[in-house]
Amino acid sequence: MPLQMKLSAITLDCPDPPALAAFYQQATGLAPHPRSDADFAALTCENGLTIGFQRVDDHQAPHWPTQTVPQQSHLDFTVDDLDEAEARLLELGAGKPDHQPNEDSRRVLTDPAGHPFCVIRS
Repeated sequence: MPLQMKLSAITLDCPDPPALAAFYQQATGLAPHPRSDADFAALTCENGLTIGFQRVDDHQAPHWPTQTVPQQSHLDFTVDDLDEAEARLLELGAGKPDHQPNEDSRRVLTDPAGHPFCVIRS
């Protein structure tokens, strides 16, 4: 019988936790965790899941789609309108790699620390 576990947090390494938390807060509307600071910041989802951002000195941003520096993580977000979501995320500081597999149903973007993430049509 499997152990009963509930996912409670996902944490991304980055050079500037408050800045990366602010990017994702603006993108998702999630609430900041009250114990965020310069070395660890977090956002809390309604279901209790926490997305954390921890400072790592000499952080190397992932290179996507190559794996010269591995992805380290990959988040997916569903959206109603891909073009609208992409435009807003780019305004907030996301990047858009040239390689876009299945661009009609998903867009691969990178957050300000270089982590790839997808927005997927719901």
